[in-house]
Amino acid sequence: MKVSDVMTAPPVSITPQASLLDATRRMNECAVGSVLVVEGGELRGIVTDRDLAIRGLGTDLGPGTPVDAMMSAVVVTVDADADLETAYRTFRRTGVRRLPVLDGSRVVGMLTIDDLLLDVFRRLADLLGPVAWSVLKEPPGPPPATGASCAS
Repeated sequence: MKVSDVMTAPPVSITPQASLLDATRRMNECAVGSVLVVEGGELRGIVTDRDLAIRGLGTDLGPGTPVDAMMSAVVVTVDADADLETAYRTFRRTGVRRLPVLDGSRVVGMLTIDDLLLDVFRRLADLLGPVAWSVLKEPPGPPPATGASCAS
């Protein structure tokens, strides 16, 4: 399986000139913990919720400060065509929780630890579904509605 099969696309992004307040609002609107800083389709950096709290508010930067003043400009990325094992190794090796996904130099998505966990859960469900059915003697899915008749 490839990174592109599991990633979230399109990624949530802002421009380098956007303010810290804009970044915060965008994260809130999209229910994400980070935004990619993109200019001309190319990745310039990343701003996380932790960055906003520690490097933003923690250093008295105002809400109007451009994100390029405090973004992380060095970003660990992964290729869209890479296999998931490469992503697992990258997460393990670097300790990051989010990997912007690139197709060449163009940003096409975001892969998070949560995305990988959801993939693992889906795979386990696929494996355990038939086992549970054979043990419980019940078909997968919701129970039939009460009062429903199965007689022909």
